[in-house]
Amino acid sequence: MVGFVVVLVVVLGLLGAVHRYVWQRMVRDVTAPGGAARRVGTAVVVALPVLSVAALVSSRAGAPFVVQQAVAWPGFLWLAVLLYLTLALLVGEAVRPVLRRWLARRAETAADAAHAPVPAATVPAGAEERGGEPSAAADAPGASEPSGSPDAGTSPAEVSRRLFVSRVVAGSAAAVAVGTVGYGTYGVLRGPRIKRVTVPLAKVPRAAHGYRIAVVSDIHLGPILGRAHTQRIVDTINSAQPDLVAVVGDLVDGTVENLGSAAEPLARLRARHGSFFVTGNHEYFSGADAWVDHVRELGLRPLRNERVEIAAGFDLAGVDDVAGESEGQGPDFARALGDRDRARAAVLLAHQPIVVHDAVRHGVDLQLSGHTHGGQLWPGNLLAELANPTVAGLERYGDTQLYVSRGAGAWGPPVRVGAPSDITIVELASKQA
Repeated sequence: MVGFVVVLVVVLGLLGAVHRYVWQRMVRDVTAPGGAARRVGTAVVVALPVLSVAALVSSRAGAPFVVQQAVAWPGFLWLAVLLYLTLALLVGEAVRPVLRRWLARRAETAADAAHAPVPAATVPAGAEERGGEPSAAADAPGASEPSGSPDAGTSPAEVSRRLFVSRVVAGSAAAVAVGTVGYGTYGVLRGPRIKRVTVPLAKVPRAAHGYRIAVVSDIHLGPILGRAHTQRIVDTINSAQPDLVAVVGDLVDGTVENLGSAAEPLARLRARHGSFFVTGNHEYFSGADAWVDHVRELGLRPLRNERVEIAAGFDLAGVDDVAGESEGQGPDFARALGDRDRARAAVLLAHQPIVVHDAVRHGVDLQLSGHTHGGQLWPGNLLAELANPTVAGLERYGDTQLYVSRGAGAWGPPVRVGAPSDITIVELASKQA
């Protein structure tokens, strides 16, 4: 409990510091003190993180689903915008002094040109007698200020330059952040694209050569992604005509009561050898047993630390997610794989890549996983690499190959940057073919 409180305080402190920095650069530095623009900007910077916190905790707090939906869009989208706005502003810190110096030199050049002596041949007749009247440019505001004066940094011209630079940097950062998040949101709402991967397996018989498994993970039905999202995924899978469908966890972020209807299109999945499901960590936040029962009603077969023999000539096993250990429902490799015929190839469905070392010990040939989202929001992939052996794609661990899907949905912000969603068609290749 103490550790949780410490983490919470650190996270809230970091969020507070980031929001203060954003307020300074996006509101204070670009608006007049006491003006309406500053008051409105300050109110927005206060309200948005409140909505973000509400979006994060509303489900766990048992808020009505309509409330969860109301706070989810603005709250989660702001978190994504905040990430890229902060990164863009930090880049702007390097640009800011360069742009100010360039503007200052440009102003000095213009002032020097205005004060340049007029060639004698062009002096109007009688000017010598008048002593040479100063030009209009010399009387321009700020034109006579010495560039090296102690107060040059606070002169009206310098203040104007700083305001201009602040507005250019703030506007550019906002455009980059909104554009990035907008494109990333479109990618999620458009739905995942098919990705194809061929995996050679020594034990796969000739009869299973070319066998296609549609791997879909991290659909994350919730307050934002609903029934239409599920239907897009089902249509995409069916269009690929797979032999088997594997839903490898994190189907939902909510209860069956709120999201059961959103999952119903899964009943229309079509595959020659059926559709299978294993739990992910988010199922244990949402009532795993109820969801296992519901997906079974929809025609998917849950694999809860068990395996089945696929007619094509390999074993398909599935284990509960490690998050289930708190409820006595974690992965049990001995139960799922302990007494099998190791002469047959084994394909394991396991939500989190971190169990691959257990898979190696139990002679698994191929593990299919999700969980990482491929990082979802760059540079989140760098953090995902710290916690997972593989973030996305196919890698080998001993005699076991691990394939990690980037997932078909998104958690939190419905945004993906640098990690497009996918449904992977894993095609088994027999070395006997």
